[in-house]
Amino acid sequence: MKVSFPSHGQTLVGDLHLPADKPFVAAVLIGPLTSVKEQATGNYAAALAERGWAALSFDPRYFGESSGEPRQYENPRAKIDDVRAAVDYLKAHSGFGTEHVVGVGVCAGGGYMAGAVAEEPRFAAFGAVAGFFHDAAKQREWSGVGYEAALEKARLARERWTRSGVVDTIPAVGTTGEVAMPMAEAYEYYGTERGGQLGHYVNAFAVMSREHTLPYDAQGAADSIAVPTTVVHSDKALAPALARSFFDRLTVSKHLEWLESQGQIDFYDDPRLIALACDALDRTFREQLG
Repeated sequence: MKVSFPSHGQTLVGDLHLPADKPFVAAVLIGPLTSVKEQATGNYAAALAERGWAALSFDPRYFGESSGEPRQYENPRAKIDDVRAAVDYLKAHSGFGTEHVVGVGVCAGGGYMAGAVAEEPRFAAFGAVAGFFHDAAKQREWSGVGYEAALEKARLARERWTRSGVVDTIPAVGTTGEVAMPMAEAYEYYGTERGGQLGHYVNAFAVMSREHTLPYDAQGAADSIAVPTTVVHSDKALAPALARSFFDRLTVSKHLEWLESQGQIDFYDDPRLIALACDALDRTFREQLG
């Protein structure tokens, strides 16, 4: 079911996946860096609907079918606000199981959804699958001497956009040169027909995004989360140590589901992993939310 709803003066477009019977809960999903609703979050929304959830996968501002300029602008703050707008939409419609609304994040969306759940009191639970739980201090450490240079490049790109409307971009994935996601498995997904041809995906990343993505911190959000939380991860997924540190900081009812994967990206479209992750989310939240 195609839906649209407003967020901060823009129109967001989503796919609402509905179960055959009355929904157990409603879920808002947000996904990986530069992703669109037909990719990972669409797969999870469909699988959750099969388990009795009403699940909304949508394109955030600046991506896919949603409006907003500049295009391909990865802004955690904007994505958190868009998640809250999605909750507004679900809460305004009866019949979507909105007695309980759950936030589900995949990859970078796990870190973004952590921020949204920490702020938004209408969430009843939080689930993260292969979440990248941004750690601002670690990001600075990993970047080394290039951290400040990357921030300055982002600032200059923002100023150029403001002044001229020209957006400086780099590929989101690629095999040579500067890319936003320098992982071979990311290219195997976004750079090929496997994932790159789904929906309105564009293989680009606005350089000015790094002014927001580099200092974003999801670890601190754990301290403010007040609802049951399930973290699904694996040793070969992205940054398992950050997933464990995030989980350890949680002071709420929590469940850690540790699976086996080939890497990070197979969590996006491997039916076996998707089923195991969704089974864990469904099982734990049915126990916790009744």
